[in-house]
Amino acid sequence: MKQKHGLWKLLLPLGVLLLLIAAFCLNGGGAGAQAPDASASSSAVSSPAEPAAAEPAEADPEQDLTELPEIPEEPDTPESPEEVPETPENSTPAAPASSPAASATAALSGGTADGTYTCTISVSCAALLDNMDLCDPEKTELVPPDGWLLPPTEVTFYEGESVFNVLQRTCKQRKLHMEYENTPLYGSAYIEGIGNLYEFDAGELSGWMYAVNGWYPNYGCSQYLLEGGDEICWRYTCDLGADIGGAAADQRSA
Repeated sequence: MKQKHGLWKLLLPLGVLLLLIAAFCLNGGGAGAQAPDASASSSAVSSPAEPAAAEPAEADPEQDLTELPEIPEEPDTPESPEEVPETPENSTPAAPASSPAASATAALSGGTADGTYTCTISVSCAALLDNMDLCDPEKTELVPPDGWLLPPTEVTFYEGESVFNVLQRTCKQRKLHMEYENTPLYGSAYIEGIGNLYEFDAGELSGWMYAVNGWYPNYGCSQYLLEGGDEICWRYTCDLGADIGGAAADQRSA
């Protein structure tokens, strides 16, 4: 009986020790079991995060593709240079025009910076003042007291224009009568009348002649090409040019 009692005393502490060991193992095993859950959860959290990072990566190229069509819209910058000449376009050509070099060149050539030239033109019937007895009575009132139908006037013309071009345009602008006839034989225009004063109104040797810089050409006014600074004088003659200093000319006004 005493032996059983002694064994019980030995087995009881052993049982308590085993219970403690079992409880410790259970606590350690639970923690170990929970650890994989945490790693699994972390992996589960990280795994969806990785595709989330991949999705924006796929979206970036799509955004680049959408930006590509916007690049052609940048021609707005090349369009602005095209529009620039529109406003400065006036100022850019005007700069050389107003520059001293351009003005000097224009002065030397007898022209202006805008490509035009100047000359002087006049129309006189002063010879009739000394030959009124030869003049048609119906035309005497058309002769001005000073003989000028058009006093010396500076006009502009373009390169390649002739004496005839300037006379025709000037008479039209000044509302001065002028009548001519094209003569195929001479390949030029023949001036029949200016200011309603016609050839033969003062005799058989009367009519219109022209001089440029004091010289009476022996060819038609349509063939004489002007230069800047030329002086054109149309004069009515009563003696085939002898009374106006043009006796050496071979033909009248043609």
